[in-house]
Amino acid sequence: MNINTSLFYRAKENQSGRSMVEMLGVLAIIGVLSVGGISGYSKAMAKYKASKAMDQLSLLIANIRTAYSTMSNYTGLNNQTAAQYSIASRDMYASKFSQITGSGGLMNAFGGKLILAAETYNGIEAAGFKIEYQGLNEESCIQLATADWGTGGLDKVTVGSDEYGVADMPVALANAYASCNKSENKLTTIVWHFY
Repeated sequence: MNINTSLFYRAKENQSGRSMVEMLGVLAIIGVLSVGGISGYSKAMAKYKASKAMDQLSLLIANIRTAYSTMSNYTGLNNQTAAQYSIASRDMYASKFSQITGSGGLMNAFGGKLILAAETYNGIEAAGFKIEYQGLNEESCIQLATADWGTGGLDKVTVGSDEYGVADMPVALANAYASCNKSENKLTTIVWHFY
């Protein structure tokens, strides 16, 4: 054996590294931690969106009542007038274009449509108004349906195709679950009716 060959074998003996099994173990641990992190993130985002939706709804109610406080009814209330009179906050606009033009493209915190409109109450045209959230998934639908909105001016809540009067509010969890699961595409609409 010459000197060059013996140096080669000696250098190979001194090399250290990780085996394939060790590397697979590390990758498995990283994978488990990533899945846990993604799950926690999605739960936190769902909670954030539900909270944001409740804040949006409260803001809309207050702004609509303030804007129409000197009028005898809610005639003319719709998404376009809400945009023109800044009834909706900036984060409710579907795009910068709808905010600038006042075209009324509004969306709720879950990315679905948000519809504002005057409606008939006790047989009197435009004596009430509605706030409609479309495109709610099961979890967000249940959270919003079971929230206690109080009874000050709230007439009823329509969850999917089911209607709940003031006496039924807040909607019981079992009822909300049943109402939020009737849609075939798993997206539900909630409408709050106020006077």
